[in-house]
Amino acid sequence: MFSVDQLVVYPAQGVGKVERIETQEIGGASADFFIVRILSNNVTLMVPVMNADNVGLRPLCSREQGEVILESLKDRSDFTGYTGQNWNRRYREYSEKLKSGDLADVAYVLKELLLIGENKELSFGERRLLEQATSLLTLELALALDKEQDDIKSVINELFADVLQDKPLE
Repeated sequence: MFSVDQLVVYPAQGVGKVERIETQEIGGASADFFIVRILSNNVTLMVPVMNADNVGLRPLCSREQGEVILESLKDRSDFTGYTGQNWNRRYREYSEKLKSGDLADVAYVLKELLLIGENKELSFGERRLLEQATSLLTLELALALDKEQDDIKSVINELFADVLQDKPLE
């Protein structure tokens, strides 16, 4: 499925590199594991090879997928905002989307929070989710599009210049 040195995405953790595949004995049974080092924080994960699909481990998005995701950020027609929803419900929804591992879901959370921030000050929890979405999205897009992460942040800052005004993504 995945090979050593391949870039992969682990939901809610981000882009990692398969460092090795090793066999370990657990409870008397032998099992193979992908040893994945997450690039953003240097955390090492052991992902059972047999369970990699179930936990959402996936290959890095393609260049074409990355371009579609970046383009999708321009479309604000699906923006629902925070009308009629309390913060706890939105927080759960956004957290689930970040954990899904789907880059389109991560982009959705980023876009929603940026647009919500236009009309109100984001809470601490909202800012944390925004930082997580920004980190997950910009690193994967940077690698997929062969650009620097700061360049992707600059593109997003330009797309949302009317919203961000003097508070660009960092």
